[in-house]
Amino acid sequence: MNNHIAIIGGTGLYKMDGFSLEEEIIIHTPYGHPSDAIMSGTLAGRQVYFLPRHGRGHTILPHEINYRANIWALKSLGVSYIICVTAVGSLQEKYAPRDIVLFDQYYDRTSRRNEHTFFGEGIAAHIPFADPISEGLRSILSTAAKEENCNVHDGGTYVNMDGPAFSTRAESNANRQLGFDVIGMTNVAEAKLAREAEISLATLGMITDYDCWKVEEEPVTLQTVLGHLTANSNNAQKIIQRAIPQIPTDATWPEHSTLSQSIVTQPAHWPADTVEKIRPIIEKYIPADYSAS
Repeated sequence: MNNHIAIIGGTGLYKMDGFSLEEEIIIHTPYGHPSDAIMSGTLAGRQVYFLPRHGRGHTILPHEINYRANIWALKSLGVSYIICVTAVGSLQEKYAPRDIVLFDQYYDRTSRRNEHTFFGEGIAAHIPFADPISEGLRSILSTAAKEENCNVHDGGTYVNMDGPAFSTRAESNANRQLGFDVIGMTNVAEAKLAREAEISLATLGMITDYDCWKVEEEPVTLQTVLGHLTANSNNAQKIIQRAIPQIPTDATWPEHSTLSQSIVTQPAHWPADTVEKIRPIIEKYIPADYSAS
């Protein structure tokens, strides 16, 4: 394990000051192609990988993202920490556009949950997910955001919708009544798969709009979102630059050993094809004397 750091977010993040791009890595996974080539380089003395979740040029819709390929590829490169940067809509008055929410909970309204796990095909596992965000990594991001004088909110619940259309007003009001704080289309799958891959993950939720519940505001449109993205991207870069040097070089947080108590199927019953398919995920749990049943 190399304990490297990955950033999943917009295309421009890898252009930040201090990042030295060394190569673009194309990885073929058992699940197909990741969203794009992975940018590899160094930042603050650490090996860092950047992956644009929607592809360069933003060519991939949220429901088209190959989340398993993305996380598998990063795990195969020795990544132990992932910082996600994602645009979110605000469901509460106190979260204004260009604020940052470091949410710590999810509510999953997606419809592709069978694609949000590496397990199955003869190997069963059930990860603990009561606290889905890495508290260690979230704390580092929070401190960095405050040092940059960003308006940051600690905690909150992210509700994940399918998209690609934005919410109806009825949906937006229902999500508010349920007490959710922000809404997006991508992050819950990344968090579930990262937890299975024993990768610490935390997310900078960059507020771009008030969804459509706030009737005195114009309903969210693409133009509204894009209008705030540049400022949000600049803040994200500054926060990441501050955070990277604070991330431990040893991966010893609880999420780095999630699978130690999560795999139900005994190795004697593991199909060889499945083992090879998810080898980067379960490598350290494959017995030295493993042989397929």
